Amino acid sequence: GRVGVSALLHVKEKQNVLLAFLARSEVPAFTLSIFVSVAVPPNIAELKNLEVLNFFNNQIEELPTQISSLQKLKHLNLGMNRLNTLPRGFGSLPALEVLDLTYNNLNENSLPGNFFYLTTLRALYLSDNDFEILPPDTGKLTKLQILSLRDNDLISLPKEIGELTQLKELHIQGNRLTVLPPELGKVGDE
Repeated sequence: GRVGVSALLHVKEKQNVLLAFLARSEVPAFTLSIFVSVAVPPNIAELKNLEVLNFFNNQIEELPTQISSLQKLKHLNLGMNRLNTLPRGFGSLPALEVLDLTYNNLNENSLPGNFFYLTTLRALYLSDNDFEILPPDTGKLTKLQILSLRDNDLISLPKEIGELTQLKELHIQGNRLTVLPPELGKVGDE
C-alpha cells in the first residue's frame, strides 16, 4: 500500500529541521502545509516526493526558482498571498494537476513563458487577481476541466479558449466582459 505523511509547519525555527528530515526520509509521497511570513525556504526543492504543497494564506511575495524541482508535485495551493509574479521555470512541474493562485496580485504579465507547458493541469484557479486579458496560450492547457477566473478585470477571452475541450467548469463572473468568443461553444466537447 501507499504510505502517506502530512506535516504542518508553524514555527519558523523548526521548519528547516523538519524539511531536512523529510528530504532524507524514504516516505514515498506526502502533503506539506507551511505557514511562512514572506519567503518560501529554498530547500523546499529537496522534498523530491512531495505531492501536495499548501501555502494558503501567508504573506508570500515571491517563490524561489527551486520550486520547479518538485517533479512529483500534483497539487499546489498558493492562494491568499502577495504574489505579483511567478518564477522562471515555473512551467516545468510535470505532474501538476491542481494550481490555486486565487487572491494574489497576478496579471497577464506575471506568468513566465513556460507557464503554459503545465499540460497536466486539470484545475487552474486564478480568481481575485488583476488579469485584464487571458493569454492565448491558455489554449495549450488542454487537460483543464476547471478554470476559475472570477473577479478579475477581464475585458475579453481569447478565441483559443475553444481548445479547452475537456473544460467542465468556467467561472468568469465579476469581470468586465461584454462579448464572449464564439469558440467558447466548443468548450467541453470531449
